Amino acid sequence: MTDKEQSVQRYLHLASKAGRGKFKIYIGMSAGVGKTYRMLQEAHSMLRNGINIQIGYVETHNRAETQALVDGLPAIPRKQVFYKGKLLEEMDLTTVLLLNPEWVVVDELAHTNIPGSKNEKRWQDVIDILNAGINVISAVNIQHIESINVEVKAITGIEVKERVPDSVLQMADEVVNIDLTADELITRLKEGKIYDKSKVETAMKNFFQAEKILQLRELALKEVATQVERKVEIEVPRSQQMRHESFLACISTNDEVARKVIRKTARLASYYHADWYVLYVQTPRESVEKINLAAQRHLINNLKLATELGAEVLQIHDPNVSQAIIDAAIEKEVTTVCIGKPHISLFRIILRTNLFNQLLKTLSSKDIDLIILS
Repeated sequence: MTDKEQSVQRYLHLASKAGRGKFKIYIGMSAGVGKTYRMLQEAHSMLRNGINIQIGYVETHNRAETQALVDGLPAIPRKQVFYKGKLLEEMDLTTVLLLNPEWVVVDELAHTNIPGSKNEKRWQDVIDILNAGINVISAVNIQHIESINVEVKAITGIEVKERVPDSVLQMADEVVNIDLTADELITRLKEGKIYDKSKVETAMKNFFQAEKILQLRELALKEVATQVERKVEIEVPRSQQMRHESFLACISTNDEVARKVIRKTARLASYYHADWYVLYVQTPRESVEKINLAAQRHLINNLKLATELGAEVLQIHDPNVSQAIIDAAIEKEVTTVCIGKPHISLFRIILRTNLFNQLLKTLSSKDIDLIILS
């Protein structure tokens, strides 16, 4: 993102927040990590400091430690609704809006409301509350995030139906991860702090297995890291930000080397959440008339692979490969140039013509790193 693009993004972000309440989300890898407990602790702290905070809806799941924290907090009575012959309870959105507290606690962001409610989903209720200028503290488990639904299903074998759009997380002013190790979470389960002890054995055979918890924990940590990075990108002036990595993968018609460079650079870019580009410089020696059809086909497939992996493809006609790499790196504000291990004969040619030395010298002067991928 250029300085101008970042400035525009920042302006639009601030404009969209004008008049809207603040939004804080606690996220966790599973039920039982302590999201609701932490929300209630924060509510008590605010109350002690004279802030008008009310409970809009909290689900304690009859956990004694959590239930004890509900005591002493002002709560907006729940709305009672008959549905299919049963008396059920929902958050009373209308009363929340009428009472207009400074802060409101709304648990279980992914919850589906009883049919006939104003909104189908609780996260839609939260948006209404935020738009009324009321600040919200909420909570959600990682498996309810829309974009990682497929990964969650692969880990747990369960397709989660109640999902929250990623855009809702992106609305948050703060996303806080409540983290436990897999052992700590299983210990809490065995102690009956998550479910009734009669359900513990079944839970441990299904969802609460160490390898599943570990993978969900990784997803939660990545999600929060992504949200923090996005917040820095939007809200911190670029001049005050740490250097953001971006990669330039340089390929030729050498099919095997090109595929390695593309895949390894894609992994680097993914690790750093970075933009990345793939550059192919077509010299007169590699003009369409001078390379065979197989090489042309491989090149097209590799450029397609790069696009599928998220790269922006750059194709340049230039007799000077080094200068073309340098120009592209500077124009795209690249921090790291990735090239394949040169073929020995080509390497000698590069050394003889001093192109490689020119590349190293110029990149070094621009504070651009060079990685040779084998």
